[in-house]
Amino acid sequence: MGKGMRAGKKPGKKSAGGNVQKQMQQMQQMQQEMESMQAELDKKEITSTAGGGAVEVVINGKRELTKLKIDPEVVDSDDVEMLQDLIIAAVNEGIRQIDELSNNEMSKLTGGLDIPGLA
Repeated sequence: MGKGMRAGKKPGKKSAGGNVQKQMQQMQQMQQEMESMQAELDKKEITSTAGGGAVEVVINGKRELTKLKIDPEVVDSDDVEMLQDLIIAAVNEGIRQIDELSNNEMSKLTGGLDIPGLA
């Protein structure tokens, strides 16, 4: 064996540990980017309507209802169910839109990988 060499080691080749370390650094960087992107998404808002604009809701990136506007003309004490349905439809559509926005933004970062628990 040459001077300074140990059995089982070939000169000039990097160990697999360097590859793992590089992958870990890349994963940490991706995690930081995802956290930053999630913070930006949390600030975004989606406006959704139902009943031709009779009910309007604003949902933020945290999937919280932040605003609810009801046209007084759709308030009918004899038909509360219709108003409830309009509110539910507007909120559900807003949540669907914010989920879609979140999924689209995250897929840009992950390159389309389907990683469970993200977005």
